[in-house]
Amino acid sequence: MLDTTQQSDPAPPQDEPRTPRDEPRGCLFALSQPPLMIFLAVIGCLLLMASLHDLLLL
Repeated sequence: MLDTTQQSDPAPPQDEPRTPRDEPRGCLFALSQPPLMIFLAVIGCLLLMASLHDLLLL
């Protein structure tokens, strides 16, 4: 029979410090990427310009 249980990686020994690679990466890591922040800033500026156009000129 095939064993389908998931085994976690063994914990590092106590005398070795944990490296950043041992830590799980979360959502804030994705937001710290420059291309994503540039993309979100451009989209935000476009939405801001469209809303100001609607509010002030129409």
